[in-house]
Amino acid sequence: MHLSFFFETIITLAVIIAIALLCVKKRKLTPGGGVMAAVVGLLVVAGTGYGGLLLLGAFFIMGVAATSHKKQLKILPGQTHPEQRSAGQVFANGGVAAIMALLALINPDIDDMYQMMLAASLAAATADTLSSELGMVYGRNFYNILTFKKEAKGLDGVVSLEGTLLGAAGAGILALLYGICFGMDESVWFVAIAGIAGNLVDSLLGATLERKHIIGNDTVNFGNTLFGAITAMLLYLL
Repeated sequence: MHLSFFFETIITLAVIIAIALLCVKKRKLTPGGGVMAAVVGLLVVAGTGYGGLLLLGAFFIMGVAATSHKKQLKILPGQTHPEQRSAGQVFANGGVAAIMALLALINPDIDDMYQMMLAASLAAATADTLSSELGMVYGRNFYNILTFKKEAKGLDGVVSLEGTLLGAAGAGILALLYGICFGMDESVWFVAIAGIAGNLVDSLLGATLERKHIIGNDTVNFGNTLFGAITAMLLYLL
């Protein structure tokens, strides 16, 4: 039994590292981003098993697909649309999930709550990525989330109905996968709601603090995922 566990662990480590290296080679991640992705993946699988790893993988696959989709339509005048994610960007989106997995590992008596919070953070990250990346392509009208006045697409805090709905669908997919992996109960709704709420906070932070250059995009994304995790926790405890 111990020998099989050892080999399973080695194979899992090898697969995670191999995927990170492949992403670096395919220029989806910078070298630093690859290292951070491997660390996040290892923590997630250590704390929440293959279920957590599946959720992380689902976020990453949907995020890469959305970022690559019709990228020529997302390039604004004087800007580029890089696909490579740095270590800071990887941590901004997956750092909260890694922290929740570590807490689940340390506190196995309440690991179900941390598993849900991990899923909620990734649901928020997915909602944000899909709403911004696909909203740029399929959005028809773009509004400042604070004033509801029309503004140009791509600006911080600007949203579209189409992008918002696509983001909500992404959060729903993560919530469904969470239910499949960890059990279908009311916490599935908590994950979906928290993911949508996190995306809303992301836009609010973008329209306020990020526009004023008080915080950067990585901080906004980390706040989004952290708010999603905390929202799920509050719904779980109420």
